[in-house]
Amino acid sequence: MEQKYKLTLIIGLALLGAATILLLMIYCFCRKKTQEVVTKDIEANNFELKEREAATDKEDLMIRFQGAEELTVYDILEAPGEVIGKSSYGTLYRANLLRNNSLALLRFLRPACTLRLKEVVPIVELLGSLRHPNLVPLCAFYAGSRGEKLLVHPFYRCGTLAQLIRDGNGEAHRWPIIYRVSLGIANGLNYLHNDLEMPIIHGNIKSKNILLDQHYQPYLSDFGLHLLLNPTAGQQMLEASAAEGYKAPELIKMKDVNEESDIFSFGVILLELLTGKEPIDEYPTPDQDFHLPNAVRTSILDDQITELYHPDIILSESSDQRAVTEDRILRLFQLAMACCSPSPSLRPDLKQILSKLEEIGK
Repeated sequence: MEQKYKLTLIIGLALLGAATILLLMIYCFCRKKTQEVVTKDIEANNFELKEREAATDKEDLMIRFQGAEELTVYDILEAPGEVIGKSSYGTLYRANLLRNNSLALLRFLRPACTLRLKEVVPIVELLGSLRHPNLVPLCAFYAGSRGEKLLVHPFYRCGTLAQLIRDGNGEAHRWPIIYRVSLGIANGLNYLHNDLEMPIIHGNIKSKNILLDQHYQPYLSDFGLHLLLNPTAGQQMLEASAAEGYKAPELIKMKDVNEESDIFSFGVILLELLTGKEPIDEYPTPDQDFHLPNAVRTSILDDQITELYHPDIILSESSDQRAVTEDRILRLFQLAMACCSPSPSLRPDLKQILSKLEEIGK
């Protein structure tokens, strides 16, 4: 009887152990399957998130700003266009918008030269919100499924400041025009530097990027464009600026542009207006410097500044006004040279420049 009891107890314990092991195996199996399901769900969610982010870069996008509320993708893509400018990072078109028979300026940015769309959109929205009488407004932005990006601006029929200076237009040698253009550029830059919550550096000031209306009112284009470019394309923009004579001497990388480097470029434009000369002289004589600011500095030291400005600036004035105009010209030369100082700390800021321009204009 005792042996039978022991045998029953042993069998019971064995069955209990087997049941426990079986339950543990079932628990472990179920836990593993649950973990696999959870892991797959997480992976699926991450994959869906990545797919959604990728889709953002693959879908067409159209953002409209003030004055272009009715503009459509069809209006832009079907507009007959003429190439009017090229750079390492894009192409500039004069386009005829067929629906309302108006002209627009389209800037195509090469996909390989720009930041990703999700990085570009906040910058574009900021640039599109800016409005000033001396800035070319951004009317719309389009991004295509292949990464192409288009900036839409109004077209100004009177061309660029560079064309006015180089094309032998007599208006370029009239003091009222020189002064109006100088003051307008300074006002536009002052808005970018001082009137916004976060200052915007233009980064690419040159006479080719200043557009004119029929009254010779200047409009700054391309402001903040470098913010949309990747580092390689931005550096190419800086190198082009250096080759054309507008780069501040202390600049090494495009990401380091600042208010002082904008001021230097503005000073070069003032010298262009006064002298009618290119910032870089491709064929200088042995005793001349090829860079306009340096050439002007040498002429001032040699007391030959009156030989620099175009004689028509004085001849266009009445006899009793010529002395006043000549004094204004000399003071504008002084301001331009201060802006072109090799030392950034010695360059005036925009408020000082505007104050000086107001004094000159009195």
